[in-house]
Amino acid sequence: MSANHQHGPAVGTADRGLRNRLLIAFGITTLIVLAQAIGSVITGSLALLTDTAHALSDASGLLVAVVAATMMLKPPNNRRTWGFARIEVVAALGQAALLLVVGTYAAIEGLRRLVEPTQVPAGELLVFGIIGLVANIVAMVVLSSSRDANFNMRAAFLEVLNDALGSLGVIVAAIVIATTGFQRADTIAGLFIAALILPRAYRLLRETVRVLMEFTPKDVDLDEVRTHILALDHVQEVHDLHASTVGTGLSVLSAHVVIDDECFESGHAPQILEQIRSCVKEHFPVSFEHATIQLETTAVRERTCTEVEHA
Repeated sequence: MSANHQHGPAVGTADRGLRNRLLIAFGITTLIVLAQAIGSVITGSLALLTDTAHALSDASGLLVAVVAATMMLKPPNNRRTWGFARIEVVAALGQAALLLVVGTYAAIEGLRRLVEPTQVPAGELLVFGIIGLVANIVAMVVLSSSRDANFNMRAAFLEVLNDALGSLGVIVAAIVIATTGFQRADTIAGLFIAALILPRAYRLLRETVRVLMEFTPKDVDLDEVRTHILALDHVQEVHDLHASTVGTGLSVLSAHVVIDDECFESGHAPQILEQIRSCVKEHFPVSFEHATIQLETTAVRERTCTEVEHA
């Protein structure tokens, strides 16, 4: 006896409103890339060049996020039983990889320019820094209300936030150069941007890899889950216990539970099944709305063990 308990479609976290916000943010970021690319050519600034590369990665990541959000709107079918719920995780992984590349480049180039500083016109640098900051603030406002909706939106907001901080670094560098003539301020700002990018990109990469590798959700202790189930009356053993995450807000759990043989004879098995589902749903921080529980007799368990040993 088994049960697969489901509530709603797998694409429940997808929303056309999220996609529209991403489209707006993508348009704004694309304009930032064009403006800052022109500015980096005019000024020769490392900070502005790094921020341009960062904005370019943002625009690419947001484009991927738009595509992912669009695909997530497609409903499940017999060939794709979860729909495209996991595409947001794949998109976030790609964005994290882009950020790591940009951050690494900025760090290497920054170290080189510390030794060989270049002359940067402060006035032009300040203008382009302000343009980038204002545009990024607008994009952040657009995305802020939905930044925790899923991995995809988190990655998109993170990229825009990092780019805004990078633009702020450009502005500070321009002011320092204008007031003191310290040209290495531009390089230091570039390194500052790299320092913002790398740790956040690493954390996002780690979280998305956890999902793709189907690791147990970080707030779930499977030993504790097993202990709770074993504490129920008539439960003898719990084996093949697995938990993973398909997408944001979509955690799944499966288990084989051996119960007393007489529970099947008396018709008590369905009640035990419901108790197990309620236990899993109520006692853990992650809500396992999709829980597949297979009830087994002692004989079935022994036969399964025998088959495994002779396999």
